Amino acid sequence: MDTPGAQNSGTRGPVRCAWAGTDPLMIAYHDDEWGVPVRDDRRHFEMLTLEGAQAGLSWTTILRKREGYRRCFEGFDPQRVAAFGDADVQRLLDDPAIVRHRGKIGSTVTNARALLEVAGEFGTFDEYVWQFVGGEPIVGHRDALGDLPSTTPEATTLSRDLKRRGFRFVGPTTVYAYLQAAGLVDDHVTTCFRSAARG
Repeated sequence: MDTPGAQNSGTRGPVRCAWAGTDPLMIAYHDDEWGVPVRDDRRHFEMLTLEGAQAGLSWTTILRKREGYRRCFEGFDPQRVAAFGDADVQRLLDDPAIVRHRGKIGSTVTNARALLEVAGEFGTFDEYVWQFVGGEPIVGHRDALGDLPSTTPEATTLSRDLKRRGFRFVGPTTVYAYLQAAGLVDDHVTTCFRSAARG
């Protein structure tokens, strides 16, 4: 996701991270999902896929296509996506409900297969990924846009390991955005009503 920034208060309601803006879709995503710890493999697969799809695009674009992604990728069931073949990839390239980028679509299939292998080794993908943050969300304690990094050592380490395991579209910046989205990192700015740092 695009790196979120400094807080904004607007004229009504709670103080939020500025990136939420005024779009109801973005506000709902900020308030209800971003930074909330994910513990389900399908949700991990969804967020990893959407963050990879976002590369070079706005997060709003991806959110608006999210239902299309859920339909096209079988509700992000990794077992079903892992069985996709060349004909499925070609079919999805013709579907305007998602970003029609061959590399990104192909990587989703590849990543489903890799995720299943990781789950087979660790019990679940969830068990695997949470070890990279010590089992608990990392709270950023960030006050402003300038304090937010594009990646971190944890994201770089995870990115390297995911690539080693065959995942694609998992560079350090994408992986850090995934960690934020999936709640392994809480980067709500300290003045945001959703920030764990406020407690």
